[in-house]
Amino acid sequence: MTPATTTRTGRPEKRAAIDRAACAVFGREGYTRASVDAIAAEAGVSKRTIYNHHQDKEQLFLSVLRESTLAVAAHQKELIDRHLTDPADLGAELRTLGRALATPQEGFEGHFALVRVIFAEAGRLPVEFIESWHEHGPRQSRAHLTLRLGALAASGRLRTDDPARTAAHFTQLATSEVYERSFHGALPLPREEVEALVDSGVDAFLRLYGGDR
Repeated sequence: MTPATTTRTGRPEKRAAIDRAACAVFGREGYTRASVDAIAAEAGVSKRTIYNHHQDKEQLFLSVLRESTLAVAAHQKELIDRHLTDPADLGAELRTLGRALATPQEGFEGHFALVRVIFAEAGRLPVEFIESWHEHGPRQSRAHLTLRLGALAASGRLRTDDPARTAAHFTQLATSEVYERSFHGALPLPREEVEALVDSGVDAFLRLYGGDR
């Protein structure tokens, strides 16, 4: 995959304003309909200023997507560590973790709007967009979850000889139905419904993989 190409001239505060505006406009309008003119107006800068920081619209989207995806992945790794590092009550911590992962995390609403754009326009987008999202987001979070579940298996808390597959099953069982019903956060579900869906998935996960203690 070709990495996002950006220039580094211009003031940092201008770049931050451009990135915030791009995230908002892309999330609201979609990639295809969004224009650099609209992003410039949202940021309160000229088009020339945008091109001082980003080569074109495609590279602007890639840059914003990559940065927001890395931030979400880092946050999710922190959640995984918090709940799965030697948990006193594994079932309770898995439920809490599942609820956190199944819903757009506070402060990252713009990122999840970009994710919805990727799903909605996947057939028309450059493949680099999808690859970048997977590489910097889900794959990193899944790899970290795999490490934690592997450690729990080694200590007898889970039964598995394939932590990577176990991590995939946890993600599917605990979060996929919430994603589907909420259209990846576009239509937030009532808290009680999210909890019921996640808890049911975690219960199924523990029936498959629950360990000796």
